[in-house]
Amino acid sequence: MATADPVEAEHRADTLAWLAGTTDVYRRIKPDTPARHLVSYVVPVDRHDGSVLLVDHVNAGLWLPPGGHVEPGEDPAETARREAFEELGLEVVVGEPLFITVTTTVGIDRGHTDVSLWYAVAVDKNQRLVADDREFTATRWWSAQELRNADPDRFDPHFGRFLRKLQLS
Repeated sequence: MATADPVEAEHRADTLAWLAGTTDVYRRIKPDTPARHLVSYVVPVDRHDGSVLLVDHVNAGLWLPPGGHVEPGEDPAETARREAFEELGLEVVVGEPLFITVTTTVGIDRGHTDVSLWYAVAVDKNQRLVADDREFTATRWWSAQELRNADPDRFDPHFGRFLRKLQLS
């Protein structure tokens, strides 16, 4: 995976060093044991117009890609597939992660570190969604123009950088 910018390069190096020094990468106790753990984001991208699907996450209070914590022994790509189905009712084809971030969480579960692998997946935005209303207050497709005009503080702090990399891929 080529890095998008110096921040992603730093996050990649940090993650590789963390992985070299531990086998304890899975969250075992909510919200923060261990304090650093793996997460998979799955970012649905409409095949026709490039809009992206985000969810207004209850705990984080932010518009985020769907996703979740990697379960013990689970491959992060499988986590992305599982979360897309559990949270949206979508069956998706997942390739390699496009982006990696290391983020201290905010919201209700603030204070731990998520090492997140971001998987972009092609979908049709007219496909029926079955959103998990226990986790999200809303689900929305966002056009590139809407994202440019939106308040960046309402999104994952790395989302703008992810979008730039997505446009280059």
